[in-house]
Amino acid sequence: MFTGKKMAYQKVNADQRAPGHSQYLDNDDLQATALDLEWDMEKELEESGFDQFQLDSAENQNLGHSETIDLDLDSIQPATSPKGRFQRLQEESDYITHYTRSAPKSNRCNFCHLLKILCIATSLFIFGIFIGYYVHTNCPSDTPSSGTVDPQLYQEILKTIQAEDIKKSFRNLVQLYKSEDDMEISKKIKTQWTSLGLEDVQFVNYSVLLNLPDPSPSTVTLSSSGQCFHPNGQPCSEEARKDSSQDLLYSYAAYSAKGILKAEVIDVSYGMADDLKRIRKIKNVTNQIALLKLGKLPLLYKLSLLEKAGFGGVLLYIDPCDLPKTVNPSHDTFMVSLNPGGDPSTPGYPSVDGSFRQSRSNLTSLLVQPISASLVAKLISSPKARTKNDACSPLELPNNEVRVVSMQVQTVTKLKTVTNVVGYVMGLTSPDRYIIVGSHHHTAHSYNGQEWASSTAIITAFIRALMSKVKRGWRPDRTIVFCSWGGTAFGNIGSYEWGEDFKKVLQKNVVAYISIHSPLRGNSSLHPVASPSLQQLVVEKNNFNCTRRAQCPETNISSIQIQGDADYFINHLGVPIVQFAYEDIKALEGPSFLSEALFSTRATKIEEMDPSFNLHETITKLSGEVILQIANEPVLPFNAIDIALEVQNNLKGDQPNTHQLLAMASRLRESAELFQSDEMRPANDPKERASNRIRMLNDILQDMEKSFLVKQAPPGFYRNILYHLDEKTSRFSILVEAWEHCKPLASNETLQEALSEVLNSINSAQVYFKAGLDVFRSVLDGKN
Repeated sequence: MFTGKKMAYQKVNADQRAPGHSQYLDNDDLQATALDLEWDMEKELEESGFDQFQLDSAENQNLGHSETIDLDLDSIQPATSPKGRFQRLQEESDYITHYTRSAPKSNRCNFCHLLKILCIATSLFIFGIFIGYYVHTNCPSDTPSSGTVDPQLYQEILKTIQAEDIKKSFRNLVQLYKSEDDMEISKKIKTQWTSLGLEDVQFVNYSVLLNLPDPSPSTVTLSSSGQCFHPNGQPCSEEARKDSSQDLLYSYAAYSAKGILKAEVIDVSYGMADDLKRIRKIKNVTNQIALLKLGKLPLLYKLSLLEKAGFGGVLLYIDPCDLPKTVNPSHDTFMVSLNPGGDPSTPGYPSVDGSFRQSRSNLTSLLVQPISASLVAKLISSPKARTKNDACSPLELPNNEVRVVSMQVQTVTKLKTVTNVVGYVMGLTSPDRYIIVGSHHHTAHSYNGQEWASSTAIITAFIRALMSKVKRGWRPDRTIVFCSWGGTAFGNIGSYEWGEDFKKVLQKNVVAYISIHSPLRGNSSLHPVASPSLQQLVVEKNNFNCTRRAQCPETNISSIQIQGDADYFINHLGVPIVQFAYEDIKALEGPSFLSEALFSTRATKIEEMDPSFNLHETITKLSGEVILQIANEPVLPFNAIDIALEVQNNLKGDQPNTHQLLAMASRLRESAELFQSDEMRPANDPKERASNRIRMLNDILQDMEKSFLVKQAPPGFYRNILYHLDEKTSRFSILVEAWEHCKPLASNETLQEALSEVLNSINSAQVYFKAGLDVFRSVLDGKN
């Protein structure tokens, strides 16, 4: 399915298709024919004797290969006759009276045949007992059978993961970074995954529109002095350009407008709505250049406010005060993408042959240029950002001073091939249910440093550990799909195009997405992010691993917006996600969304943060244990009640117009509590578990978050409203934005629309859980 055509024909449940079974055998006419054949064989046994009976091997072979017929298995459900052949024989005890038999030729002959059959059967039975005992004694099973979960199984797989192996893999990948051709890296990943035993590892390519840096770097020129600077703050001279190498080219905003703009620089701080209201009261901002700090809100949202206000250009930077003291970004340049996701020339549909391509070289009318903090200091005449007592002084342009600059933005738009590497381990009992595990790899002309090497080394280490167990005969119950995405730096293009390509299949079959994106951004704090339904599972895994380490700081697990390729799965498919990453505590305390900037992090920086690669090992094992449990537990480890609690928490506080929302949230919690106690509790107890209801229960669990996808959200905001903008705000983000937007107005349609979206989402979830309860009650009552 994912890698071409192969997987789409294997999505039938293994426990519903025994070898030799065909859907054609459920036909009543065939069953009647089979009964007649049985009767004829019984007649022959009595008339001709047991020794003369031989099975027609040709007919048996035809039946045995009936399941290999090329069928569209997505549209076929394995049929089961209400009265199958053996069931009918048991239920209709007088069935034999419907037929007449010839009388046996002699009682003595009949007795001899019966005695012979009895002796043979007894001998075979005793012989079978000896063979079974010998096999059981000398060949113990290496793995638990499907449907039972061995508590030691996960640890057997994960104990083979070693930090030294991850470090070696990381260093090998970093060597490939020097190549401008990302196909070399993709081939390396494919070769390695294939050698480890991953099934059907393939390239999935898409031709997409990329916005690349121009051969000549962008510049910023001070009108007062005529000084020209590159984005990193160095003068526009050949010597400086040679010293900075390619770094100058990659300091740009992908999909920005191109051109030259000479105008006054206006400091808008973080570009919040309050900042813009204050500035517009004292200055005319039309076609001016905004000096904008990254952080606090999504960049796309802030740019939409600046564009609406009438600005013509944006100089974007990161204030050093928002970063830890150990980080010195004064001369660092960075890249940002203004693409909300996917190929801009094929919005909403996959970039495959024959698709109509729109002409979209830029996604905003603003000229946007990222610049270093050192260049900002020169623009505002500030020599340093820290005072004598080491207290950080934020960069600000004095209100009474006027700065006029000329900014030149140059980029090139080209059609390029983006490559995804996809492979899988087929599930044993539910092969049509997928756990997607995603990392990303380096794409030519992108500027994402070596963080991709960390994520690729981690996902490869888990594949190695998993396949060592698979080679010994074990398989997970559900299929695990491993993906290494291309084009992530340009707006998660590879994952978006793949998701749009297989959307219908993924909507039905994806159970969860495990993100291995930028796993090491610091080394002081483990920062897991999880969907509300999966937070309890993450807490359990983290606490268990903590007991085996000397120091275990408290870990704050939340549902917040994250960067990376999980975006499509969260916002378009409503799939639960989990991501583990290490952060700096200072970075967590500062403004959010600083990770939207892609710095050139060198390999030595990664190794400085984790020289022993023990943090990499921890993330691999935590992620791996979550993957294994979701892939192998009979009942998906999701919690319905946690979603209802999250909704109620989002409505706490002094918020206007929420009385209807609170009432609906209360009903949602009641339905979720009933669902979790009446259905999930007995299903999780093997003694009470009814196997014929597990699949129905899991289908409900995997679709719980889909109710919370709203049709529209502000630019940069998640469509899945269960996720917050940051950890400091525990309210629905779209409502927070609507309230801020509508403060000066007595009434506003934007607020009413946002309230309606949230209300409909909560109501939809409540109806969903209630419908699930009604279905199970109907089954219990014996109703159709």
